[in-house]
Amino acid sequence: MAITGKPLGATAGSMIFQQGGNAVDAACGMLAAVATMWDVLSWGGETQALIYHPELKKVIAINAMGVAPTGATIDFFKSQGMDYPPAFGPLAATTPGTPGGLMTMLAEYGTMSLEQVLKPAMQLAKGYPIEAQTANAIESNKERIKEWPYSKKIFLPHLGEKREAPQAGELFVQEDLYQTLAKLVEAERVALSSGKNRKEAIYAAYERFYTGDIAEEIVRSTREQGGLFTMADLAQWKVKIEEPLSVNYKGIDVYKLQEWTQGPALLQSLNILENFDLKSMGYNSATYINTLYQAMSLAFADRDFYYGDPAFEPKSPMTGLLSKAYAKERAQLIQENNDPTIGPGDPYPYQNGKNPFVHLLEKRKETLALHASELPVSGPEDPFLLEFQSGTTSIQAADAKGWVVSITPSGGWVPAVIAGNTGVGLSQRMQSWVLDERLNPYNLLAPGKRPRVTLTPSMALKDGKPFLSFAVQGGDTQDQDLLQLFLNIVEFGMTVQEASEAANIHSYQMQSSFGAHEIKPGSITLNNAIPAWIRNDLRKRGYKMDFQERTSGPLNAIWFDWKHGTLWGGSSNHGEDYGIAW
Repeated sequence: MAITGKPLGATAGSMIFQQGGNAVDAACGMLAAVATMWDVLSWGGETQALIYHPELKKVIAINAMGVAPTGATIDFFKSQGMDYPPAFGPLAATTPGTPGGLMTMLAEYGTMSLEQVLKPAMQLAKGYPIEAQTANAIESNKERIKEWPYSKKIFLPHLGEKREAPQAGELFVQEDLYQTLAKLVEAERVALSSGKNRKEAIYAAYERFYTGDIAEEIVRSTREQGGLFTMADLAQWKVKIEEPLSVNYKGIDVYKLQEWTQGPALLQSLNILENFDLKSMGYNSATYINTLYQAMSLAFADRDFYYGDPAFEPKSPMTGLLSKAYAKERAQLIQENNDPTIGPGDPYPYQNGKNPFVHLLEKRKETLALHASELPVSGPEDPFLLEFQSGTTSIQAADAKGWVVSITPSGGWVPAVIAGNTGVGLSQRMQSWVLDERLNPYNLLAPGKRPRVTLTPSMALKDGKPFLSFAVQGGDTQDQDLLQLFLNIVEFGMTVQEASEAANIHSYQMQSSFGAHEIKPGSITLNNAIPAWIRNDLRKRGYKMDFQERTSGPLNAIWFDWKHGTLWGGSSNHGEDYGIAW
């Protein structure tokens, strides 16, 4: 089964499967394809994955998030008059992670050559009929794109005409990107001809990207356009193969990436919600929505203050944050009406420690007041919402041998700075750091550090076997949608397709990870199908509501039917996401 954000991307995964590849090969083929198609990411973005290894019978985490380059310091950005690193441009870019992530996954857990896996993406780079969604995004962002010469060259083939972006259905050609991918294949071929094995040859291509002529052009052109990359930044960066974090919810082990992502917030939410009888409340009743909303508010308040790169000091207090006892304490704070002042707790006593930032916690409410807005979300085109939900696609793959892959790649979305003649669009992830310790002392910017990102693939095992693999796009709403998809299946008995299209809620009572990091206490998006009596009840409980036709993600998921030995796929009707199974 192959599912991702574009029909052609899913087709690439299906092609890899038909050629005998495993789920890792297929996932890498889909990743290459959607990065080439600008499905809210490009090749210079970042890749995060969970892989179930059927022989080891364990979940493995892949951390291919880029880092802040040399010179990217708090003092530097403050000297530029910025409260946060910028959302766009060369100073928004972390080092490229997706090429390294793809090649590491393929080398370590795949079966195919890089050339085989990249073939569909290379065909797309030679020209494919661009979809209206991407073509129109280019047109609406063309004034910003014109600020960067290499972006203008690729994105705007009709300069001077009324419409300067490609038309929907026009063949979109990326010759520079094709040449970059061809160089990776060439490096692999040379290594194989010299006697290297499959794995070593893939890593030879990896080295060419991060230390060879491709790296040189990325660094040269990024600095030319005002960025900070150095050759050492690319050469010293490495993909990390990590242990995931997990909690058990009613006999199901749920896995997320570490606290350099927002993923543990879903685990915290499950721990809190385990203290309530959700099923008896009824799906999307006012009581259920109120309980769910406040549980997420509690978990995300901790995310906003405590999460950061575990490779740097101070270390996030994850043992305390994920303890059942801490969750029980937090659950007692949930009220009949919404509490817009919910803030982070103190998990340190639950790991036999003392909180070094009590002085910041005491000032937290006045700090957040500077970022809080009384205005509710005004609809899908609200600039706040476009930032809050920005970026990301998702990839799901599973095969008969038991390999399962869940990926949430992102970065380098339109409008992206393209790195010279490589065709590689650079990330915009720098904006996820903070420059003020009062907001989050664990996520302060530093060179070589990874930002606390929203990207968050998910996997669940039951009785030691894969139960559910799931991911979604949508910035800060990702773990909200993923939490609801999981509960829709486990608590309310929905099929995976029903759960992927269900009427989710979205909360904005948490700091945006983008732009000005705004927070909107009490604001909630509800599906149009929510009836009037529930709306009235929630209004009395203090919620500020807006309504949308589709509120499901878009979610992609695979559910494992061990009774019948089959896979059930789900792909939301929210966007262009698509799945192919055989």
